[in-house]
Amino acid sequence: MTAMPKPSLLASLAAAALCLASAGAAAQPAGPSPTLNQVRQRGALACGVNTTTPGFTTVDSRGTYRGIVADLCRGLAAAVLGDAEKVRFVPLSFATRFTALSSGEVDVLFLTSTQTTLRDTTLGLRYVTPYFYDGHAFMARRDANVAKVEELAGATICLNPGTTNEQITAEFFRSKGLAFTPLLLEQNEQVRSALATGRCDAFGFDAAGLAAMRSSLPNPGDWVVLPERFSKEPYGAYVRRGDDSWFEITRWYTFALIEAEESGITAANAAELRQTSQDPNIRRLLGAVPEIGQALRLDPAWALNAIRAIGNYGEIYDRHLGPATPLAMPRAQNDIWSRGGLLYAPPFR
Repeated sequence: MTAMPKPSLLASLAAAALCLASAGAAAQPAGPSPTLNQVRQRGALACGVNTTTPGFTTVDSRGTYRGIVADLCRGLAAAVLGDAEKVRFVPLSFATRFTALSSGEVDVLFLTSTQTTLRDTTLGLRYVTPYFYDGHAFMARRDANVAKVEELAGATICLNPGTTNEQITAEFFRSKGLAFTPLLLEQNEQVRSALATGRCDAFGFDAAGLAAMRSSLPNPGDWVVLPERFSKEPYGAYVRRGDDSWFEITRWYTFALIEAEESGITAANAAELRQTSQDPNIRRLLGAVPEIGQALRLDPAWALNAIRAIGNYGEIYDRHLGPATPLAMPRAQNDIWSRGGLLYAPPFR
């Protein structure tokens, strides 16, 4: 007759079995995405945008949405629905954007939104991953001869309510014991008017947004973006917390655009590379083998569809912010990591 294991050994075996079971459960992929199901049933992606920031999102005279954010929305629609035109743009103010996402009015926010601790932990939302790096700055009238921000003491400064810019400006002037008058305006069209008519002496916003605002003013040369930077502003998509599959889709979609640039995949050559490339990473990314699409519960050609529709990250950047645009912003930190920038995509395997 075999001796029974001692109670301590039984407990250890039971604990080990429980750990193995838990590990197996944790290794399972996230379940079907409620958000993706709603997008498919609706036949369109509802994407939250701001419509008054040149380079990021504006609406032209024909009602067409232009800019990096608009393209990111179209690319995600192509990835999940196979058609970049199956997107419904939902204009939102900075003050209402997170409420609109929480309530289900939109499926995703690509609207220029910074990751912060409190946003990430208290809103019931999840920050996805950076697609653009910026920093808070100030733009002032050139004839004011302001060399540094402290010289704006006593000035009236335009700010968007509900943004990190409002908080950063207040904290900086308070820390220096300086007074200023905030003029809170929700829409950048209102800010543009206030700057043009002299209601504001300066505008506090992220540097890329200031360059965009400056380019849209009647006399851009009358304004200067001061060189100081007061924050880190990583822009990324936000999605609702609790839908892990949708989070993963949005995150790996963003990575796919960055990886495409690094791998030399463009809107023009993506289809050919899917057929001819022998690079395992390119084949996985473009769906020549289906494993990545299967893991995300998408068509194997999900990334191919997105890249063919809007290009890789560099193509998107150059189209809206590059040297041939009025903004002419250098890539700098928004270049890929192999050229000294901060954009980096994990391996597609």
